[in-house]
Amino acid sequence: MTNTPTPRRGHAWTSKQRLVVAALALTVLVCLTAVIAWATRSDNHSPQQPPAAAESSAPATPPPSTPAARPGSVPAPPKVADPLSYAKEAAVMLWSYDTRDTRRAQQLAGMRDWMSSEETWADWDSVRGQVPDPLLWSRMSDQKQCATATASTAHFPSAFQEALAEDPAAITKAYVYFVTVTGRQTLSWAGDGGGAEERAVTLAVQCRPKATCSLIAIAPRVAP
Repeated sequence: MTNTPTPRRGHAWTSKQRLVVAALALTVLVCLTAVIAWATRSDNHSPQQPPAAAESSAPATPPPSTPAARPGSVPAPPKVADPLSYAKEAAVMLWSYDTRDTRRAQQLAGMRDWMSSEETWADWDSVRGQVPDPLLWSRMSDQKQCATATASTAHFPSAFQEALAEDPAAITKAYVYFVTVTGRQTLSWAGDGGGAEERAVTLAVQCRPKATCSLIAIAPRVAP
């Protein structure tokens, strides 16, 4: 997940169109996120962790977790109902990994547990695409590469807030909130190697009433 340019807003959009973008934009995300996430990742990612390549043969919907794939270094999703708090913890999860004690299958299984079970909205491809392909993961493991992260801020993008203010009832369609999180990732590998970089990502988080939040997708662009 890397800093990505601020999306343009069309001047001729109607209020109804803006509400669709805010609450139901995942239809577009399904088509765009995997490609844009890979491309933007390659622009700003450290040399020690090349961009992940999505596997074209993998299914579009989340595969079921199996006991053999767990546990790993991926933490269990928090039981919180606040989209800002959940997004910060989800960002830390996405920016963290440990190839020393976690297989790639375990990493994917752990990440999958954070996803919404509502396949109509969940875009697993955008999340799965953040994990390096099997060959690269193996090379990272050989170098004992790992990453930790912290999240410093979380806020609703201005476009989302404006659309929600125009029609607060629109969110009740799917209760999907867009949250931009900033933070820092610290990398280390064999031979006392290491480095750090600032991170930013916009996540789509689903928080239905009287239920804990879950991850819907990684948005293709970071909004202000």
